[in-house]
Amino acid sequence: MAKPEVRPDTTLRLERTIACRREKAFAAWTQAEGIARWFGPGDDYTCVVHALEPRAGGAYRLELRHSGGNQHFISGVYREVNAPSRLVFTWAWEKNPERGDTLVTVEFHDAGGRTRLVITHELFPNAEARDGHLAGWTGALDHLETMFEA
Repeated sequence: MAKPEVRPDTTLRLERTIACRREKAFAAWTQAEGIARWFGPGDDYTCVVHALEPRAGGAYRLELRHSGGNQHFISGVYREVNAPSRLVFTWAWEKNPERGDTLVTVEFHDAGGRTRLVITHELFPNAEARDGHLAGWTGALDHLETMFEA
């Protein structure tokens, strides 16, 4: 199978500034308690962390449980963990292996006591798959932002 290429129509890029230092933001992405608090596309989802090894070569596995009973599993492998500035990991929907692995890069930039996150999710098979992830990431980042506002 040919390796997917990075193209603008198959790459999603989001930026968000959150009210905490980047060390805390990084921890929210790399500690199970943190991820369980914010990761999910909406208020009708909860996140269960089944595996989380934030080191190069380490795996993760997350379950998104919808209040209506549906379950969605995401898993992948960390390619780069550079605290507190950068995470790179693969992303795969377990129930849809035909979608293939995509790649997520999260950059944590110091913004004067706040953190500017830059998320690049790439290698989607097409623009439709890319656009389908926009709402999910937007909802999750809304939760992350709210977590640090309190």
